[in-house]
Amino acid sequence: MEFPAELRGEIERLLADENTNLLAAAAEGISKKYRGNDGSGRRLISSRRDILAYAAVRMPATFGAVSRALQLTLECLPEERREFRTALDIGAGTGAASHAAAMIAGCESIECIEREPEMIALGKRLTDLCGVPAEWKSGDIADGFEDKAELVLCSYCLNELGQSGGKAAVKQLWESAERLLLIVEPGTPEGYANILSAREQLLSLGAHIAAPCPHETPCMLQKGDWCHFTVRVARSRLHKQLKGGDVPYEDEKFCFLAASREQVSRCSARVLRHPEIASGRITLELCAPEGIGKRTVTRKSPQFKAARKSDPGDCFT
Repeated sequence: MEFPAELRGEIERLLADENTNLLAAAAEGISKKYRGNDGSGRRLISSRRDILAYAAVRMPATFGAVSRALQLTLECLPEERREFRTALDIGAGTGAASHAAAMIAGCESIECIEREPEMIALGKRLTDLCGVPAEWKSGDIADGFEDKAELVLCSYCLNELGQSGGKAAVKQLWESAERLLLIVEPGTPEGYANILSAREQLLSLGAHIAAPCPHETPCMLQKGDWCHFTVRVARSRLHKQLKGGDVPYEDEKFCFLAASREQVSRCSARVLRHPEIASGRITLELCAPEGIGKRTVTRKSPQFKAARKSDPGDCFT
């Protein structure tokens, strides 16, 4: 899903009077901080310039990842249960996940919890601009919270917590979710490790795994491999300047986990990699309840067109 034009336009207006070189340096600094994150919970972004750079380069990617994860999750819910009245966005940042929830899940009321005052100020400005029904409040996932909602969102937060802090956060997130919990993490081995840990914990708490897994048994990927997906994010002119690139898009890699309190209809198999296309046949790598394996679909098969159009993350029958 495209990053909303009104959001992009407002962010660029806010950055119009800023020094582009200083913003680019701030954007690079943010990337280094996240790559070197030690899970101690220390603040990675706090200055106004950092937050503006974050909004320009990270908000579109977060919006894209959460949107894609939500779309893949809702496909596994009954059609009449694919909208949510209330949502809670923990570690909301500048509100990317809240915008995705309003657009895709039809949320009528969203509570955004964020610890950085400058993030709250910018996030509120952006949700107000787009008519997203959001209420902002100060809070930190590490300190706990008592709020509840039908849909709870936690994007790119667990990677900032240590192991014990992550377990406490997952327990609190699940207790706050009246219907569905969606966790999105970076598409790295570390992000996947956080997802696996959360998955094991949530299953022990009685959750139903809605997506991406087509089963609730232990992950069957080989050691050294990790489950992640990609969403293509269009880059604006400013985005390209700040990232120092000419390509008009970037591919955001992410991991995610959706846990439901209700029974779900998991897909029969999930596409893990880009299809291998050869003359007259397409080979897919699939995760299925019986294991990880490859399936070759020939031109004669009624599934050929679907296989050719499939992307990593898609359901395949």
